[in-house]
Amino acid sequence: MTLFLSLFPIALLIWLMVKKNSLPSARALPLVALILYGLKLTWFGSDMVEVHATVIAGLLTALTPILIIWGAIFLFKTLEYSGSMDVLRAWLNGVTENRVAQLMIVGWAFPFLIEGASGFGTPAALAAPILVGLGFRAVPVAMLCLVMNSVPVSFGAVGTPTWFGFGELPLSTNEVREIGYKSAIIHSVAALIVPLLALRLLVGWREIRQNLVFIYLSILSCCLPMLLLSFFTFEFPSIIGGLCGLVISVLLARKQLGLRKSVSSSIDAPKSRVKPAALIRAAFPLWGTVLVLMLTRIHQLGMKGFLTDATPVAEVTLGPLGELSISASLVLSLHDILGTPVSWTHSLLYVPSILPFIAISLLAFLYFRMAKSAMLRVWSDSSRQMKAPVFALMGALVMVKLLMMDGEQANTLIIGQALADWVGEYWGLGAAFLGALGSFFSGSATISNLTFGGIQDAIALSKGLDRTTILALQSVGGAMGNMVCINNIVAVCSVLAIQNEEGRILKKTAVPMLVYGLCAAGVGLFL
Repeated sequence: MTLFLSLFPIALLIWLMVKKNSLPSARALPLVALILYGLKLTWFGSDMVEVHATVIAGLLTALTPILIIWGAIFLFKTLEYSGSMDVLRAWLNGVTENRVAQLMIVGWAFPFLIEGASGFGTPAALAAPILVGLGFRAVPVAMLCLVMNSVPVSFGAVGTPTWFGFGELPLSTNEVREIGYKSAIIHSVAALIVPLLALRLLVGWREIRQNLVFIYLSILSCCLPMLLLSFFTFEFPSIIGGLCGLVISVLLARKQLGLRKSVSSSIDAPKSRVKPAALIRAAFPLWGTVLVLMLTRIHQLGMKGFLTDATPVAEVTLGPLGELSISASLVLSLHDILGTPVSWTHSLLYVPSILPFIAISLLAFLYFRMAKSAMLRVWSDSSRQMKAPVFALMGALVMVKLLMMDGEQANTLIIGQALADWVGEYWGLGAAFLGALGSFFSGSATISNLTFGGIQDAIALSKGLDRTTILALQSVGGAMGNMVCINNIVAVCSVLAIQNEEGRILKKTAVPMLVYGLCAAGVGLFL
């Protein structure tokens, strides 16, 4: 019964969101969180004060995705109302009018680079509006961006899911590197199949077959550098892979290598040539964002250490609520919430919202000399699109925090141990799916690795399995779970102003995630 009730909120949420008359996430998530809250206080017998502290921490933690989504919307409204989007659209159409090539450049290679630099769900939030601006339908674009943003995730945010996600385990540097390159091998094999499933969401199989050479050249231009670098470092594979892939994909598309001849009605129309200077100027919000992300994420440059330094410079007591502190780099921390060990931390300048999205947008206002009316529209449109996501994300984060509380009796660990007991010595077949479950809960491959890394390691040791292979499968699972993660689905729907389609998107993205998991299991057995 404990296992059943641990699974019940998850099953209920999925049913509410995918049934015929589905509930929007802004209603389904708070409802499930409320039901789980009641179960925690009754059947699970959790400490009442700690439950309430966990709810407070969940509500505060929701501030992170809320600010990220708002910042991403703000940036793209800036692109739209400044006229930059028209220039970028004209340039990309000048490179190629082939739809598959556009999808691979913007939906595959560009997010690969952004994931390597940032993570936090920003790749889909950055790529999706560009594709919609090119004329692709919003809902399939959301699905494609979620599916595509999986391969580079194990090395996302300068390798954070790998080096930090497994940082609590007793692993040597060589073992962590081994986890990294085994993850890269699994991802590279899955990348031969999964992007095709993503493309199928927007174009037909015939069109995919006609452009198959270009598709695989684009895939390999990202994955081969990632794979080669993973043998030496676990920090830069996705950044370098994405950069190589983006440049090579654009060059291939410009030369029409591997692409079928365009048969669109506009083939005879003169293509608008965008001058390099005009392109660089129009793309300032994008390249400025990428530049700031890289400067603040590569810890060797020093800025990351400063922006994440939580050493308090001021502290204030908030009574029973806890102790609030703030650091010189605006890292906010609330400790001892309601007198419990529960705490909350938010790096205001490191989380990709103020830096780079808002800051770059404000600079763009000045750089493009935007009219006051346009700036007001950016602000009002961005704020209006955030109404529903705020409630959805608060419900999601409260649910996640409640599922992960109670230490070794946490619902997530109960589910994970049950899965391991069912599969037994064939655990390699299920390890990736446990990692995906962690991302579904938390919205983060890093948190999935932190949560389930220990149990995956213990299972591997107890059943005589190769621990680095099992942990690599965990890492891959955390990455593929981004396809079905509720936080990411809500985020990309919010950026694209899609309403009440979260359940449909979840059903569609679950299929490539299952295929990804089967690929991972097969390669894992080989390893």
